[in-house]
Amino acid sequence: MRGKTAVVLGGSVAGLCAAGVLARHFDEVIVLEQDRLPPDAQHRRGVPQSKHPHFLLNSGRRAIGEIFPGFEEALIAAGGMRLMPSMDAAYCENAGWAPRKAGSMTMVYSSRVLIERVLRDKVRELPAIEIREGVTVTGLRSTGGGTARGRVEGVEYRAGDDSGHLSADLVVDALGRGSSVADWLSTAGWPTPPEKTLDAKVTYTSRWYDLPPADRRPPAWWWKHLVITPTQDAGDHPEEHEFLSNFFPIEGDRAIVCMGAWGIRMPREVNTFEAAVDRVRARSFGQATRACTPTSGVHLTRSTGNKWRRFDLLDQPPLGLVCVGDSICAFNPFYAQGMSSAARSALILAEMLRGHDVLDLAFFREFLTRQKKSLDVPWMLAMARDQAYDFATGSEVVAPWRRKLAARLSWPVFNAINATSREDAYVERTFAQVFNLDMSLREMTTDVRFWFGIARYKVRQRLGRTVVPGGFDDQQDPPGTDFTGQTRAGNSPYAETDLVND
Repeated sequence: MRGKTAVVLGGSVAGLCAAGVLARHFDEVIVLEQDRLPPDAQHRRGVPQSKHPHFLLNSGRRAIGEIFPGFEEALIAAGGMRLMPSMDAAYCENAGWAPRKAGSMTMVYSSRVLIERVLRDKVRELPAIEIREGVTVTGLRSTGGGTARGRVEGVEYRAGDDSGHLSADLVVDALGRGSSVADWLSTAGWPTPPEKTLDAKVTYTSRWYDLPPADRRPPAWWWKHLVITPTQDAGDHPEEHEFLSNFFPIEGDRAIVCMGAWGIRMPREVNTFEAAVDRVRARSFGQATRACTPTSGVHLTRSTGNKWRRFDLLDQPPLGLVCVGDSICAFNPFYAQGMSSAARSALILAEMLRGHDVLDLAFFREFLTRQKKSLDVPWMLAMARDQAYDFATGSEVVAPWRRKLAARLSWPVFNAINATSREDAYVERTFAQVFNLDMSLREMTTDVRFWFGIARYKVRQRLGRTVVPGGFDDQQDPPGTDFTGQTRAGNSPYAETDLVND
């Protein structure tokens, strides 16, 4: 279809991806952003979470690459790093350090601010897009609110001492968790969309560091990324052993040191942060941090609850409006799903605009149906873990017996998947697809070949027939030995993938 004007509310990742899509179908695309956008990769007020690590999952990389061809190459040219986590990350699981070996998954590591800067550069290459900075959206303009013909027709805004309005054929809400769009719609006559919520009381805290010069780094630093998972020890242990901790590499020979936990008060001062780093259960984490030079204060975030505004359940969804990113569905940031989910929604919008001539009720209902199917994938992953906590609150809290079952099974199943992935490439690839939102948790749980692989591995483990070792002492440096290719017969594990359903 071809339209005259589209307005995007918010210039973060979700808004920029939406703008890139709209530029192919509208004569003008106006992005309204409250902040003054920095010319380089710098923090800004509207994205406080940029001070924490951000993973761009494979599905998100591909989606952004479709919207902005050359994005990944530009990100790497700007300093991002394409790494293979199974080879370039030292991963401390329950039993100790996991073995290092090649896997099917790669990731691009960078800061959130660099991702946004590269996206802004790509957006500015498209002449149809205009970014207006320092603009606060104050309301919507609409007609027939709540009726079959109810439509959003534009937005009201304030820029400094001036105020005004913009008419639009399509408005995209990318204002994030704090979006007021649902409130404005309610005032105009639409019912408030039902919400699904679950807050597992996650808090995380980060600090930025410069790495030491390459020639002064310890010999044991073969890794780029350190990950320390929470202990599964039910006995007495320091609170810091409950942390999920990341020594996360970013551009410019820097790292973000981040610690987070469910239901635990996290350090927010420099002295308590440094003390906590030294008490994380793998000693290498504190040692690595102490070898670096801090360049920031401590940044803490508590706004981490899962929240899904179910516009798809409205009998009469507002015409002329699409919500993307956290404004429609916000996730616990631990699971690194936000940017990728936003880019996937933008791709759905692109497909819809290519396939329809008018923005009618059928268009918006189909968009919401397809978006709901896409959001189901990350939502189910977030619920699988966050529903295990007794202190979680929200509409998606489950019965006590289900919480106990989730708490009892989630880590053992996760451990079994990780261990099996070392010697069964089908299991490794399948779990990587789930992690990267290319496959749903439901598809994985009904995959006979996947569970056959895990059962077979457990049998071999009992019989002492596994080959790739694990559980290396977490009080020592992570071992750099490359175990790629070690299987029962000494061949590549990828030769075993033709057994079932490959």
